[in-house]
Amino acid sequence: MTRRVNRRIFLRGLGGACVAAPFLGSLATRGAKAQAAASPKRLIVMFTHCGCITNRFFPTNSHGALTAADLQPTTLHYLAPYVDKVLMPRGIRAMNEWTTSLLRGQGNDTYLQAVGSYFTCCPVTPNSDDPFSFDSATKFQAKPLGPSLDHVIAGQLSPDGVPLFVRVGNFSDSPATGISYSDPKVAYPGLGTPLQVFGTLTGLFQNGGMSRDTYQLVRGKSVIDLVRDDLDTLERLDMSEADKNKLEAWKSLLHETTPVIVPAQCNENAANALSLTQANVDAGSALDLGADRLFTKITDSLDVADIYSNLAALAAVCNANPVIVLKYPGSYIFKELGITIDSTSLSHRGENANFTGTCVPDAIDLLHSIDDYYAKKFAHLVDVLNGFDEGDGTVLDNSATVWFQEVSDGCARNLNNLPIVQVGSMGGYFKTGHAVNVWDGSPNLTRGNSEAQCTSSTSNQYDAITQETGTDPSIANAPINKYFCNLMNALGVKAGEDGFPGKGGSLEVVKYGMYDRTEDFVHGGTVTPMIHDPGEFTALKASS
Repeated sequence: MTRRVNRRIFLRGLGGACVAAPFLGSLATRGAKAQAAASPKRLIVMFTHCGCITNRFFPTNSHGALTAADLQPTTLHYLAPYVDKVLMPRGIRAMNEWTTSLLRGQGNDTYLQAVGSYFTCCPVTPNSDDPFSFDSATKFQAKPLGPSLDHVIAGQLSPDGVPLFVRVGNFSDSPATGISYSDPKVAYPGLGTPLQVFGTLTGLFQNGGMSRDTYQLVRGKSVIDLVRDDLDTLERLDMSEADKNKLEAWKSLLHETTPVIVPAQCNENAANALSLTQANVDAGSALDLGADRLFTKITDSLDVADIYSNLAALAAVCNANPVIVLKYPGSYIFKELGITIDSTSLSHRGENANFTGTCVPDAIDLLHSIDDYYAKKFAHLVDVLNGFDEGDGTVLDNSATVWFQEVSDGCARNLNNLPIVQVGSMGGYFKTGHAVNVWDGSPNLTRGNSEAQCTSSTSNQYDAITQETGTDPSIANAPINKYFCNLMNALGVKAGEDGFPGKGGSLEVVKYGMYDRTEDFVHGGTVTPMIHDPGEFTALKASS
């Protein structure tokens, strides 16, 4: 879908550029240099549910330089070739953890409030103080009191004010699995089929679509941006009042627009290199929903899940959106991996999502095979992004590609000691080739206790209520809000005088969400909104 352009604005853009050109001698060379130097920045998110086997996911080293050898024995061994581009923020907690005694969050639902608050850092409403209630309004329909990070960023930086949010496999979401909210209590479904995503991108380069200049105008009037420096120079010269008024009109127009350049490599060749032919996209979109859909082969080397990752890469190459989210389904039966139980139930170690029960045989190894699958898909995304040169590096280098997980361990459902891995420095903003323990700086932060139950050496009974498989709640609690501030500042999101991201702001973002202490979420927003620890994690920055 393209945005309708006001005809007068369109004519002012093209006409003004033409009129200005004869008088602005540096226009052509300066414009070319600006386009060559200004590599776009992007946040590309892969989000998965049910946590992981944490003590197999994390490298032993939690703070310091990483080597390929550090990653080889872990779930992340597929990233070993990219270790110099990896950043592992350690010791981070997401907000609003469900507990049976309301210790660290609301009492709505173990799934719903974790995802609802994950990228909003806001409580969900209506609130419940009964962790075992099955009231449909609080357990199944509660929604967060603020927008999610993808929409906060997109509101300032995206061409239409919305992110490119994609449901991998076209599985529908409910409040129990949804992570994207365009406004308080307003869920955002995004796009589901590869065909829908592909259709938003092919207009950039297919014959019969908009011209390049027209598309740039639609997406931010970047033609005008090419003369920004010249206008500033002209303003300092002695000129007539009429000319001053003209320049003032141009400056006003510049303030109303966001420059976005469509890279030259955004073309059909790029799509073909990613196997994104119309036939492959159609094939990936025509499948019925159901188990094993993600594994369905489109070509010998490409399955349905890879189609979505390649579409995200094409969107990044085309600079179509600075925030791209690939969300995997909330629960899935990985039959192709020899698993016959849905991933949510298996994450509890049993045949259902009960809090206690009998362990599924080989539960830990089965869960690790799911972790391995996701790690392989993340590595594929990293690989295709790294395959396109851009500026002094690659599209991957100019992005922060982050794998977020809903919880830490899926049985304990704990939100501290989150497994987060980022690849790419976003144009040099982030430190890479390191694990950074933002909690206490120690190199031996726990890798978690996911194998405390249901191994051959332990009882064949599991108990989620004790949270034995999680991480001690007194550690690894650095608020995820601060990492979100890092990501926003790296992208160029601005804050108002209050430090929160806001349109028209000019300051760095130092605050995000409603609370940054999980205990404040108890009772659902009765505590005065407060960010106790403002700012970003300076230890994650390349300059630190």
